[in-house]
Amino acid sequence: VDPFTDYGSSLTVTLPPELQAHQPFQVILRYTSTDAPAAPSGVQVLMSATQSTYVEEEGVYRFHMEHPVPAYLVALVAGDLQPADIGPRSRVWAEPCLLPTATSKLSGAVEQWLSAAERLYGPYLWGRYDIVFLPPSFPIVAMENPCLTFIISSILESDEFLVIDVIHEVAHSWFGNAVTNATWEEMWLSEGLATYAQRRITTETHGAAFTCLETAFRLDALHRQMKLLGEDSPVSKLQVKLEPGVNPSHLMNLFTYEKGYCFVYYLSQLCGDPQRFDDFLRAYVDKYKFTSVVAQDLLDSFLTFFPELKEQSVDCRAGLEFERWLNATGPPLAEPDLSQGSSLTRPVEALFQLWTAEPLDQAAASASAIDISKWRTFQTALFLDRLLDGSPLPQGESRSCQGRPVTRSRPQMSRMYTIPLYEDLCTGALKSFALEVFYQTQGRLHPNLRRTIQQILSQGLGPGAEPGGAAADSEPGLLLGDEAPGGAISLRDVNVSA
Repeated sequence: VDPFTDYGSSLTVTLPPELQAHQPFQVILRYTSTDAPAAPSGVQVLMSATQSTYVEEEGVYRFHMEHPVPAYLVALVAGDLQPADIGPRSRVWAEPCLLPTATSKLSGAVEQWLSAAERLYGPYLWGRYDIVFLPPSFPIVAMENPCLTFIISSILESDEFLVIDVIHEVAHSWFGNAVTNATWEEMWLSEGLATYAQRRITTETHGAAFTCLETAFRLDALHRQMKLLGEDSPVSKLQVKLEPGVNPSHLMNLFTYEKGYCFVYYLSQLCGDPQRFDDFLRAYVDKYKFTSVVAQDLLDSFLTFFPELKEQSVDCRAGLEFERWLNATGPPLAEPDLSQGSSLTRPVEALFQLWTAEPLDQAAASASAIDISKWRTFQTALFLDRLLDGSPLPQGESRSCQGRPVTRSRPQMSRMYTIPLYEDLCTGALKSFALEVFYQTQGRLHPNLRRTIQQILSQGLGPGAEPGGAAADSEPGLLLGDEAPGGAISLRDVNVSA
């Protein structure tokens, strides 16, 4: 069975004999229906394009992209979508019930983020920056399609996650969209650089402490994934080999983002000044815009821009060789200094130490003195993650939670959040509850996400068994966490925002 049939059928374009090799050609795709116009009445169609027109008498939308873009950035959406302007070059598109919330949370903010990015990395090249909010069944948090970012609507539930994810997609306008990695094996060129740029923008607009807090939260997740996969896991390389039959989506993991970010941060530290590194990235984008690159293009440009570093042979420093960064398995060779975030991370660490102290009663008074009502979302998430990573909890601690088990709670339906949540539920005494939730909600899940959860739930159901089959009526021996086969472990925290 073809492992990729679930992703749709491929499109094959046969070139006419008279078309010479390497000669430019144009492909026009028309999306039509046999019993209705391309766009039925009341349905709004949007595309990642710089221009769009609508011919009402024909019910046809036409789109044009004036810049060259890789195929994976071409996207089309249709639905009951209404627009609202949120800035001079931005609007949100959402279903009517979501539009007021999306507008109020993003009005004015997107232009602030775009302007900050332009000050760092040069002009925004795509004209408009619009956002479309998709149903909760959309399987990823966000996708950086040029001119029209796609975002899962449930992210609106958390202001801070919304801020980070939108800024990340804004950063992709320079890193990933303007300059694209030439192969899937070097996705870090898009994600690592975009994550670095996202945090530079966040520092400019929201302060260094907030940026360090978010980075600490993400690096914790990276170390969690490393613990689960093992330091010799091939997917922990920045230059992962895409072997035949390997699903490319498995390469979209936290190493791509966070290990890639750490390498870019290390390069910024070599030049000694973040602003000088911003200047380099601006020149890098200007040189390679609207083209695809490989890692060597970035590194050669870096050493050319900083000739003094080339003379010092910084690419060959023992233990920190550029080649080792790219091809060694394991954690990042160096991590950023997050001390500027201590005002936000120190209370988290203090409360964690109190919660895990024994006996708990003696620490209860001190713990109650820490006011978490004004904590940021990332502080709460970081605390819960560390608490769960330190489980099993000391005797009596569960009583302080009034008997309620703690799980990582995130906006639903996205792979990034849903898969860790199911794994947390299945690790403890809530396996039956996880099955019940799945049976009740599977119809609202994206097919790819539904199959992934089925794989998690069916680990202990026996050969050939599937959730929903005869074995599901009895108590399944689900194997997750340290007991799970490698396939199940590799799912945790792997699929993340684009």
